[in-house]
Amino acid sequence: MAWIESLQKAINYMEDHLLEDITIESIARHANASSFHFQRTFSVLTDVSVGEYLRRRRLTLAAEELSRTDCKIIDLAYKYGYDTPEAFTKAFRRQHGVTPSDARKGIGKLQSYNRLIIQVNLKGVEPMKYRIVEEAAFQVVGLKREYSYENEENLIGIPKFWEEVNANGTDGLLFKVNNGLIKGVLGICVDNIADQSKKMEYWIASASNGEVPEGLDSFEIPASKWAVFEVHGPMPGAMPKVWKQIFSEWFPSSGYEHAGTPELEVYSEDDPSSPDLYSEIWIPVK
Repeated sequence: MAWIESLQKAINYMEDHLLEDITIESIARHANASSFHFQRTFSVLTDVSVGEYLRRRRLTLAAEELSRTDCKIIDLAYKYGYDTPEAFTKAFRRQHGVTPSDARKGIGKLQSYNRLIIQVNLKGVEPMKYRIVEEAAFQVVGLKREYSYENEENLIGIPKFWEEVNANGTDGLLFKVNNGLIKGVLGICVDNIADQSKKMEYWIASASNGEVPEGLDSFEIPASKWAVFEVHGPMPGAMPKVWKQIFSEWFPSSGYEHAGTPELEVYSEDDPSSPDLYSEIWIPVK
């Protein structure tokens, strides 16, 4: 449960510094995690991104202050991190459904997001099917993109990357050259913690023992012990559901920790809307 305590420390840090321009890197350090793994764990457990949590909390506090003080709206805008009153008004209306001026007059209802307390469900009501395997290093071939953690570019860019690959036929090529350890097309998250960059790599690739086709790159997945989880059901809903079980139920009770090397999502050629679709999540563990 130590990682849950670390996660809560990071949330407490966010709360203590809501009025400051804090970065995902500084937040993650309080959880003793990389930016990527903190961001991933937080969003899986809470169904909201780090940036959105900060926005919601700041606008909640701004609304409270607006209601109980005579502070000028322009001063509130600057206090809660907005460059202009117009930007503040737009964000305020998006969350609360009313403008700051109307809220001060008591028009409409305000929407409050309270301070987050992490609670983990250890009941394990729904069974999880997984296996532990040890595999040697293997090669994957495919396409990669780099995404910044700033402004949550990775959360926006990765789904668009998949749309592009599915539309231009690259997914068909990846299935064709797939003759390696894992059968299927892989979504691979590579955290660039080694160089302390603010970026991550994301690959759409397949395991292949052959030559690298023109237009594709290659990458070696290191030898690892893997927890391999079964995913049953249509996309996109089935995969996030299992990720949430992994972080909220399996990790806290299993005795394993994430090893910090690339993790994989495995997709088959079957109809992604099929209720019988089978996929996998491979997580390196120690």
